[in-house]
Amino acid sequence: MRDPYSVLGVSQNASDDEVKKAYRELARKYHPDNYQNNPLADLAEEKMKEINEAYDTITKQRAGGYSGSYQQSYSSASAKPVYARVRNLINAGDLGQAEQLLYGVGQKDGEWYFLSGSIAYRKGWMDAAMQNYAQAVQMEPNNMEFRQALSLMQQRSMGGYRPAGYHSVGCDPCTTYLCCSLCTPWGGPCC
Repeated sequence: MRDPYSVLGVSQNASDDEVKKAYRELARKYHPDNYQNNPLADLAEEKMKEINEAYDTITKQRAGGYSGSYQQSYSSASAKPVYARVRNLINAGDLGQAEQLLYGVGQKDGEWYFLSGSIAYRKGWMDAAMQNYAQAVQMEPNNMEFRQALSLMQQRSMGGYRPAGYHSVGCDPCTTYLCCSLCTPWGGPCC
């Protein structure tokens, strides 16, 4: 598939509303109902499939960040069939098979490290994901997909890796120990 943003005619920096608006306009234009009894009906149907796939790809990327799925690469590096299979396996949640297939690749390039980072991320191994994304960016600094993944990891790591729903109220172990040692007459932990 081509870059979904170019299919919809929007930039990667477009807002969700702009993406939705572009999708709706194209859907109205190419909807098969508009081409009944028309020799262009087959072309319109193909175009509509491409538009739907592009919109689905973008919304899944944006909704799940890199946790449920990850951004597809549209660089020449993803032209390797093994990487396409690894991506499909990751998206299907078959991380073991994806990892096995990826480790069978002889030469490790930027996309190899990106995919390894994506597998690590899906497994919850944030440090490994960060290291692999960093290596991917180091090897291919102009690849926006790799840079976005690393940037997302860096943003999330600023507050520490915490499970969803975790709320910090200043009660980390060190703070708790300090408070207890100040509040108890014997100067030791209260728990």
